[in-house]
Amino acid sequence: MTQPHPTLMLAHRMQTLGTETAFEVLARAKALEAEGRSIINLGIGQPDFRTPAHIVEAGIKALADGHHGYTPAPGIPQLREAVAADLHRRHGVEVSPSRVVVVPGGKVTMFFAMLMFGEPGAEILYPNPGFPIYESAIRFSGATPVPIPLHEETGFSFKAEEVLERVTKQTRLIVLNSPANPTGGVVPKEELDKLVAGLVRFPHVAVLSDEIYSAMTYDGARHVSLLSYKELEGRVILLDGWSKTYAMTGWRLGYAVWPDALVDSATRLAVNCHSCVNASAQWAGIAALEGPQDEVRKMVAAFAERRRFIVDALNRLPGFRCVKPGGAFYAFPNVTGTGLDAKTLQTRLLEEAGVATIAGTSFGAYGEGFLRFSYAASLAELEEAVGRIRRWLEKNTA
Repeated sequence: MTQPHPTLMLAHRMQTLGTETAFEVLARAKALEAEGRSIINLGIGQPDFRTPAHIVEAGIKALADGHHGYTPAPGIPQLREAVAADLHRRHGVEVSPSRVVVVPGGKVTMFFAMLMFGEPGAEILYPNPGFPIYESAIRFSGATPVPIPLHEETGFSFKAEEVLERVTKQTRLIVLNSPANPTGGVVPKEELDKLVAGLVRFPHVAVLSDEIYSAMTYDGARHVSLLSYKELEGRVILLDGWSKTYAMTGWRLGYAVWPDALVDSATRLAVNCHSCVNASAQWAGIAALEGPQDEVRKMVAAFAERRRFIVDALNRLPGFRCVKPGGAFYAFPNVTGTGLDAKTLQTRLLEEAGVATIAGTSFGAYGEGFLRFSYAASLAELEEAVGRIRRWLEKNTA
């Protein structure tokens, strides 16, 4: 990492910012490939599919039609209306388009929520192991991050009582993520019911519900949006977007549904941060929500097939055991049986076996002993990756 100029005085908070290891691993994998090495990258969390053609065409048409200027800070009205209609279609919830704020990717909503609620003396709860930007953004806000442990034995769901017992007078916000990154865990409805019932006792606490993987559940599991709980009305911030569902990671398009009382604050942050989201991407977003969903169903079906393969294959590796993820496109095997810590195993598998994975510790302290595998790769690549890992384990572990 490049060090700042010795005479420049950066704000202390810059030292609190973490990073996302997946991008560091991606850079190292690319460097090894440039040296002529064969690398299978199961580290980066993005679909290996192209954005569906009708969405791309809508973006191109928007440019051809002259949509080149600024848009309203919270998004064009047509897109906000399309989001509200989609939420009603998928979750059965009534949301006013006026509560929708379109942003350039899900991380923006995370930062906005942390900036609204986080300050010295405040506490924000977040899942651990969890998406690393949660903890990073909490620390950057000045608040104290309080981890919610996720448990292998419950499929990496949280336990409602463990969340509630961590709530204090200083708690401002609770971050939840289901289906989850990095574990693929899905929180059962009965656990959400318990949590919501308990949160009635803490009316001062808001909830940021990261549901970016809500379209990707398996084995008949049904995603339950926190927006559907009347008991939390006025307290839930929904984070969702197009990146995962429509293979649009590079379009940088996401949205949040804010409580009425917070819409103005979110819009002001947008004005100060990025002004607006690029116009053509917003018209493409409308096409995604209102157009055919066949490609989405095909992609999720492919992920389901890969999930079956990778979980079975990982469970046959010496020193590995892997619970079946309920959603997203990640497997999170326990690798303590190899005798190696997660970061060492991540590094050696990349450098020596040519397989990029992410150490569980990149997602928090409770991730020690685990690796994250993204199965957003072809079955042939997954099979080759597992074969390489098996050969490496047989050679390098007892």
